[in-house]
Amino acid sequence: MALVYYEGVGRRKTATARVRLYPGEGNIIVNNKPMEEYFSRERDVLYLLEPLRVTGTADTFNVSVKVQGGGVSGQAGAVCHGIARALLASDPDLRPILRKGGFLSRDARMKERKKPGLKRARKAPQYTKR
Repeated sequence: MALVYYEGVGRRKTATARVRLYPGEGNIIVNNKPMEEYFSRERDVLYLLEPLRVTGTADTFNVSVKVQGGGVSGQAGAVCHGIARALLASDPDLRPILRKGGFLSRDARMKERKKPGLKRARKAPQYTKR
């Protein structure tokens, strides 16, 4: 018997998350660990649960996530994006709700590259007249 699941890929900064939604009772596993163990900050946990809460599907799907790259906040954002895309694959009627919440939009803000002659992307060395 093949398990039916819905898949979505989410990205944020340099993090990428592969999310699978299985019919179940609401368990969330991130990189083979419980969600609360992997994401220690409550803010990150609440952020990635938001698409499930808004659509009212928090207790109808088990979520399995493989996430890599980036930092903790970027990974939480990638998981949130992936969950929203997987929910859309499971039920296309959820699109207006997810779109209104801003969960389907990829946040394209990335770290700006360092420029030659500068200390960081934009910080220049102090000017000296003499």
